[in-house]
Amino acid sequence: MRTQVIKMGLLVVMVALLSLRGAESRKLGQISESFEYSAISCRAHTASITDFGGVGDGQTSNTKAFRDAINQLSRYSSDGGSQLFVPAGKWLTGSFNLTSHFTLYLHKDAVLLATQSQDLNEWPVIKPLPSYGRGRDAAGGRYTSLIFGTNLTDVIITGDNGTIDGQGALWWQKFHQGKLKYTRPYLIEIMYSSGLQISSLTLLNSPSWNVHPVYSSDILVQGITIIAPVRSPNTDGINPDSCTNTRIEDCYIVSGDDCVAVKSGWDEYGIAFGMPTKHLSIRRLTCISPYSAAIALGSEMSGGIEDVRAEDITAINTESAVRIKTGVGRGGYVKAIYVKGMSLHTMKWVFRITGNYGSHPDNHYDPNALPVIQNINYRDIVADNVSIAARMEGISNDPFTGICISNATIGLAAKAKKVPWICTDIKGMTSGVTPRPCDLLPDQGPEKLSACDFPTERLPIDMVELQKCSSSMNYM
Repeated sequence: MRTQVIKMGLLVVMVALLSLRGAESRKLGQISESFEYSAISCRAHTASITDFGGVGDGQTSNTKAFRDAINQLSRYSSDGGSQLFVPAGKWLTGSFNLTSHFTLYLHKDAVLLATQSQDLNEWPVIKPLPSYGRGRDAAGGRYTSLIFGTNLTDVIITGDNGTIDGQGALWWQKFHQGKLKYTRPYLIEIMYSSGLQISSLTLLNSPSWNVHPVYSSDILVQGITIIAPVRSPNTDGINPDSCTNTRIEDCYIVSGDDCVAVKSGWDEYGIAFGMPTKHLSIRRLTCISPYSAAIALGSEMSGGIEDVRAEDITAINTESAVRIKTGVGRGGYVKAIYVKGMSLHTMKWVFRITGNYGSHPDNHYDPNALPVIQNINYRDIVADNVSIAARMEGISNDPFTGICISNATIGLAAKAKKVPWICTDIKGMTSGVTPRPCDLLPDQGPEKLSACDFPTERLPIDMVELQKCSSSMNYM
């Protein structure tokens, strides 16, 4: 009896081992991944792009896979939301649209490669933005951005510093040759949406602007690295456009254009649309842009720009620090601008205000639409190797007022211009500024070092707290 029991036990063990071996063979080729990240929302459902036929070989088109995946995952919008995981690999794709209550997550070794084909199936053409009236490159429509969305709520694009490569060289070449029928695509554009997070990614070689939230609110852009050749055309870093309550922080940008460009519409179209950008916080930004600004306000600012707060800004080999760009016909306003704590190294200008920027969408603008520029504050600035301290030019019969600069030390380059300040049609004051400012900005004495304002109350977007999200999954 004892012998039979032993034999029966051995048989059970053998069956169990064979079952485990079968299970292992079924799992052969599967990869297990666990990942954690901080986000405005966590998701109940997760899938991999490989579940929808995605192939990360850098050659196979995954446009259909991304579109199918997001279409399928959209059914979870009201059931805890969903996230699409992009594993390690090179994932060639054209434009695709996001959905609400959705996260796109890129593995640290994942690269989204924008296809260089300009086939309209890969890059659908959409109408110009209503606040612009036309495309920026061409009078007609514009190619949809690589990652696009409209009328969305609660959208996250993030990763473990995964990469999105726009492969923009072909687009730049066609732009320079005047061969574009439509305006170039951006890397990321989200329209008419709220609750956006774009974080922990590297963006390379965008065909044009990199990150463009427009007509949206409650936006967090955090921990983004953006790199493009410094002579690439219009490769702005982050462009909040007619947006409310936006926070941009801890970003490193090397660009062929402005690192951050704040916008709100173009001439008569922006005036008619009437949606300002306001309540914007920019902090801990590092910028390299030899031909443009670290932060630009305009030139498309016809809907207005108000309450912008920038602090802890580092710029290296950048043309200007904070530049206001506008002109006759723009209308709109730039007001309540607060900047403090800038560390600047090798600049053409530190302070730059341009009242004659020009560049109109068409000839229908109103020449009597003059911009209002007022209450512009700069404080606590250190700069070295500067060619010209400032070039600040308002508009005749429309002076720019309330300009305040305090506690600013500007070290001029060995071959600096003989006249360090150029000022026309502006009004304001300074305190503790070296070299001595122009007469239109009289020094109020050392007791006014804190005269230039910087708000102490926090914006609503500053009080948004991120959750710790975690996920694990198996995929082929």
